Amino acid sequence: MKTALIQAGIDWSDIRKNGERAEKAVRENPGADLYILPEMFSTGFNGICEKDPAASLGLMKSIAEENGCAIAGSIAVELGDGAKVNRFYFVTPDRVEFYDKRHLFSYGGEHLNFTGGSERKVVTWKGVRFLLTVCYDLRFPVWSRNRGDYDVMLCVASWPVQRRYAWDCLLKARAIENQCFVAAVNRVGSDPSCNYDGGSVLLDPWGREIVSCPDGTESVVCGEIKMESLAEFRRTFPVLNDADRFELRNC
Repeated sequence: MKTALIQAGIDWSDIRKNGERAEKAVRENPGADLYILPEMFSTGFNGICEKDPAASLGLMKSIAEENGCAIAGSIAVELGDGAKVNRFYFVTPDRVEFYDKRHLFSYGGEHLNFTGGSERKVVTWKGVRFLLTVCYDLRFPVWSRNRGDYDVMLCVASWPVQRRYAWDCLLKARAIENQCFVAAVNRVGSDPSCNYDGGSVLLDPWGREIVSCPDGTESVVCGEIKMESLAEFRRTFPVLNDADRFELRNC
């Protein structure tokens, strides 16, 4: 599966400009099966929901339909009851699926504006199973523990430069411990509170880099997720068979 990592800058609350940036990235890098955008790609990490989130979701739908692809990225969404969620959409030509970010970054006040999700989500596209995670989720391995139910972990983020070392280490750890591919996309640029230098990468199940975006620059790179190599690795080195069994409760 050809996977495109879109390491983008995000203009603060400029939904139109950010949408155009996403469209341009896909248009200039045709032929991927999956395109991945950063966390809150339409507004930046500002705690403000779009007045009409259907606009950005509609953009994702049109990209998926016109290109016969899937596209993934998170948007700040206000629900009908007034609750706000950081919603990671996975959009294909014929369906929309989503995951609401479970772990809210209380250090940065995210819990004051948003409600955490409770449902772990795996989606399937072209025979590949994807676990959806968002940024801070990366620090909580129990939530993303592979139960034999996914092949690729997707992580979209607004992860600041001062904690970049942790980002790099945790991504590799998640790939190795779960015997999975990891496709992670972080933003670049700056906002009123943080600077971001990317680190977007596609890792194989050994934790090795397949492709990565250059640090600090807007870029798109494409890499292959090869299911045959994953199946062979899991068959010949079946460590997941020895994983601790557990059940998540009161999520």
